[in-house]
Amino acid sequence: MAQTIEVPTDAELLQAQADLWRHNLYYLSSMGLRCAVELEIPTAIHRLGGAASLLDLMSALSLPSVKMPFLRRVMRVLVTSGVFAADNDSGSEAIYCLTPLSRILVHGVVADEHHSQKYFVLGVTSPHYTEAAMGLASWFKKDHEPPVPSPFEDICGVPLCDDRTPLLDKELDDVVTQGLAAHDNLGIATVMRECHDLFKGLDSLTDCGGGDGTTARAIIKAYPHIKCTVLDLPKVVDKAPADGVVTYVAGDLFHSVPSSQAVMLKLVLHFWSDEDCVKILAQCKKAIPSREEGGKIIIIEIVVGPSLGPIMFEAQLLMDMLMMVNSKGRQRDENDWSKLFVEAGFTDYKIVKKLGARCVIEVYP
Repeated sequence: MAQTIEVPTDAELLQAQADLWRHNLYYLSSMGLRCAVELEIPTAIHRLGGAASLLDLMSALSLPSVKMPFLRRVMRVLVTSGVFAADNDSGSEAIYCLTPLSRILVHGVVADEHHSQKYFVLGVTSPHYTEAAMGLASWFKKDHEPPVPSPFEDICGVPLCDDRTPLLDKELDDVVTQGLAAHDNLGIATVMRECHDLFKGLDSLTDCGGGDGTTARAIIKAYPHIKCTVLDLPKVVDKAPADGVVTYVAGDLFHSVPSSQAVMLKLVLHFWSDEDCVKILAQCKKAIPSREEGGKIIIIEIVVGPSLGPIMFEAQLLMDMLMMVNSKGRQRDENDWSKLFVEAGFTDYKIVKKLGARCVIEVYP
């Protein structure tokens, strides 16, 4: 073992100390965000007309006046991290405003293209999630037999998003289910605006894991001629609205996918292992016609890569860590996706467009 070590310069040492604080204390930023969501601060600011002083918030949230100095400190962190904006140039009390990030945390508002991410925040910052992440070192040391369980399953005894999850914690299962639904529906209108030819020429489409049909209804609204079918688990389909617009099929995409010209897998495959993804894609391939007849798979997923810049790249890598800790799936780079498509028997694919941290991919039989 080396008995010497390179000593940083004074400037490097001071920067390293600040970096150490940031990396070790980032969880407090996450907990501050969770606190704001639980208190419904974004919703309160929205209801106050989009701008509110600290005193306004204290009153709207019915918080004890003794907590006002502490709320100011939490809001200062959330402003610095971009959750909220603050106007206090005049030196007077800050006026807090919503940013694009906090707008998607406004809850209880029914509007086109608005899908509150409240339950996504509450899910990923829940005690079960954080406990699983804190157990990473112990999990790495265990010599598990394949298939290797996720740290979540290893600690909690059941997988996440499984029929057994409610037995662990019914409230967690409900929060995660609502969070995933809102997370998956966010941005579908952007996809349709930015990818004009994605649904062009289609007469039918199956949305695998389409939940309550929110995405399918958005597609039908824009393309009334497309017959949309949603495939999901019986427990999901049983709660879906019977509006006569969308056809619902209760089933399992590992065993059968309803036939259609195109099949959509929107934020589905990242939850599954490579082996399971190949099985899912093979079932989808059976459900569509040839490429000449317009058959294709539409995949909306993260394609990991640094081309979008460091912030988007970091977001992608953190989403991969989320998958590693809580599921058997992962986020994939283009090479990973290409290998899956080949193994499942597809002949070609095209990345249609990069939209934020995600991509729209067409895969052809």
